[in-house]
Amino acid sequence: MTIQKTLCALAATLTLGSAALAQDTTYKVALDGTFAPHAMPSMSGGVEGFNVDLANEIGARLGAKMDIVATQWSGILPGLAAGTYDFVVAPTTITGERADNLLFSEGYLNTDFQFVVKSDAPDVTDLSEFEGKVIAVNKGSAYDSWARGLEDEIGWTVESYGTNTDAVQAVVSGRAFANVAGNTASAWAAKKNPQIKLSYLHSTGLVWGMPFRKEDTELRATVEKVIECMKIDGTMAAMSEKWFGVTPAEGSAAITPLPGFGQPDFAGYVEDDHTPSCE
Repeated sequence: MTIQKTLCALAATLTLGSAALAQDTTYKVALDGTFAPHAMPSMSGGVEGFNVDLANEIGARLGAKMDIVATQWSGILPGLAAGTYDFVVAPTTITGERADNLLFSEGYLNTDFQFVVKSDAPDVTDLSEFEGKVIAVNKGSAYDSWARGLEDEIGWTVESYGTNTDAVQAVVSGRAFANVAGNTASAWAAKKNPQIKLSYLHSTGLVWGMPFRKEDTELRATVEKVIECMKIDGTMAAMSEKWFGVTPAEGSAAITPLPGFGQPDFAGYVEDDHTPSCE
């Protein structure tokens, strides 16, 4: 056997060995299985949704198995801290308080407030145009408290409903002019119901990232590199179009890889010289 053939055979052996080791890796990850369209029960059993696809794609690119646990949101972050999960794939807003206690990946989706209106309603380009209108919200949600806090300033009337589905139905039936909820939930509602359309988007400046334990810097970096690649090669945008019916805007978190590791301006962010790529 020539030296070249020997080297090729050795390289193939090492590659197969690495693949075998990767296949032996299993990550136990958690999400809320009732948060459509990010994770929800599927007709065939189990869960499906944007974040389910995201978790599975990360596993596929790392050559690892993903043990996806669908559970209640209230227990997910405590479960991560206790070591029950390796990391969290549920949409988790990066805040200063959370970043003080957890290690976050860079953001992969913007989390904003979005209105839906009837499909034949006029376009709304400013909050002031909702003056005198009835706004339907999910009772007790962040959107409920936000809208009520602006009642005097905007001059709208806020009506609360037991679920966001009921609030959307109030728009369809004409009992409310608009419903406000999270941008992805609103996009999902509009995608599923031709009687409504997306309307005004209120930017919060916040993003969703993946939480890790503070000490898991290497795992955070490994997963974040995959997320960066998915932004670069269009996978994240394709998933957005599939589940939300929306093409990510230029500069949005879904298509914009960031330098360093973590979300800039939050605790846990690390500047380094790695270049986001799909190598």
